[in-house]
Amino acid sequence: MSPQQKAAADPYFPDNGDPRYRVHRYELTLDYRPGPNRLAGTARLNAIAGPAPLTEFQLNLADFRIGRVRVDGRAPHYTHRGGRLRIRPPKPIRAGAPFTVEVHWSGNPKPVNSPWGGIGWEELEDGALVASQPVGAPSWYPCNDRPADKASYQISITTPSAYSVVAGGRLLTRTTKASTTTWVYEQPAPTSSYLVGLSIGRYQTVLLGDPGEDGVPQHGHIPAHLLPQFSRDFARQPAMMELFQELFGPYPFGEYAVVVTEEELDVPVEAQGLSLFGANHVDGARGSERLVAHELAHQWFGNSVTIADWRNIWLNEGFAKYAEWLWSERSGGPTTAQLAAIAHRKLSLLPQDLRLSDPGRKRMFDDRLYERGGLVLHALRCALGESAFHRMLRSWATLHRGKAVTTQSLVTHTQRFADRPLDDLFTAWLHETALPPLPALETVVPVRPPYPPSNAQSR
Repeated sequence: MSPQQKAAADPYFPDNGDPRYRVHRYELTLDYRPGPNRLAGTARLNAIAGPAPLTEFQLNLADFRIGRVRVDGRAPHYTHRGGRLRIRPPKPIRAGAPFTVEVHWSGNPKPVNSPWGGIGWEELEDGALVASQPVGAPSWYPCNDRPADKASYQISITTPSAYSVVAGGRLLTRTTKASTTTWVYEQPAPTSSYLVGLSIGRYQTVLLGDPGEDGVPQHGHIPAHLLPQFSRDFARQPAMMELFQELFGPYPFGEYAVVVTEEELDVPVEAQGLSLFGANHVDGARGSERLVAHELAHQWFGNSVTIADWRNIWLNEGFAKYAEWLWSERSGGPTTAQLAAIAHRKLSLLPQDLRLSDPGRKRMFDDRLYERGGLVLHALRCALGESAFHRMLRSWATLHRGKAVTTQSLVTHTQRFADRPLDDLFTAWLHETALPPLPALETVVPVRPPYPPSNAQSR
C-alpha cells in the first residue's frame, strides 16, 4: 500500500477501500439460485482517478472465482487474495481521468469475517438477504468499500420466479422468462457500498398509506402470514415520514421499502431506501416501533448524510436515536427530556471509558454510543433553544444531502446557530469519556401538541 493510500485509509478498516480513485456508478448484473446458494455476476464500474496517476488500484471482493477483468476494455494484470482484487492496468490511468472496470465473478456467497461475526450476504432457509454494515459489501460484489465513496447503482438480478427481489431504489422492470424472473432496480442517489441493500424471498407486497401525488411511496414486503401483525406494527410509519420531513427536510430518496424476513434478526438493518427487519420485530403490539422510527431516520442520517470514515459512526446512530425520542415526544409518548433522563441515568451506571468522537473499532456499535449520541443532540437542543436547534437540524440534513461528513463538520455547522461558543459542550460530550451532567431540563421549550395520530387516538 502506497504512502498516499495509507494517509487516507479508514483508520478502523485500512484494508477496505482505495482512496486513490472514486466510483460514480456501479452496474451489477447478477444471477442467483437460492437452492445451491449460487451467485454469478458481472460488475461494470465507472470511476475517476484521483489527483495522482493510477499505476494500480484495488477493489474489495470476497473469495469468489474471477472469470474476467477488464480496464477500459483491455485485460490488466491482477491478483485476488485476502479479499482484495489488485489491478494493474495495461498503462497508467492519468490523474483525474475517467475509466471503466469490468469484473466477472461466481461462487457461493457467504458473510465475511468481522469483529462482530459474519456480515454481508446471508443465506436464509428460503432466500437471502444482505446486511453489510460496516464492511460486508465485498461478500457479494466488487466495490471500493469505503463509506465516503458514494455512487449511483443499477442492479439487475435474475432468480427463480417463485422469489421476490427487493433492493433499494426504484424498480424499473420485472421480466419473466420460463422459470426465472429478472428484476432491475435503479438507485440514482449517491450510495455507499455498505448501504446497498438486497433481499430475496417469498414476500407479499403492500402499500403503506396513500402517498398522494407528491408523497413518498412506502411499501412493505412481508411473508403473507405476518401481514396482520405488520399492518399494526407499521401503521404509523407514514406519520413518521411526515414528521421527519417536517423536522429534517424532504425525504432524500425516491421511495422507501421495508422488508420483514421469515427469520429473526438481532437488530434491524438500514440500507439506502430500504430497511430490513426480522420476524421477531413484528408482534402486532408495536413492540418495536422505536426501531421503525430509528431505521427510517437513518435515511437522512447515515444514508443521505454519510460519515466520511467509521470513527464518526455516532453521527449515524446518535441522530437516529434522537429521532426515536422526537417521534415519541410528538406521538404522545414520553418526551425527549424524559427519555434523555432515562438514557443519562443508564449511562451513569456503566463504565465511562467511551470517547464518542473516536470510539475505536471494537466499540463502534456499543449501546453506550447510541445513547450518548442521542444525549449530544439533546444537549444541543438545550443550548441552542427550540427554534435554533430545529433550524440547525433541518439545514444539516439539507446542506449535506448526498455528501460525507465528519464530527468536525457538525461542530462547525452547529456553531453558526449558537449565540455563544459551544467548545466546552462539544469537548465534554464528544472528546472526553466522563459523562457530563444532564442538561437543565427547564431550558427546553415545552413540547408541541402530539403529532397525529397519538397513542390514545390510534388504539
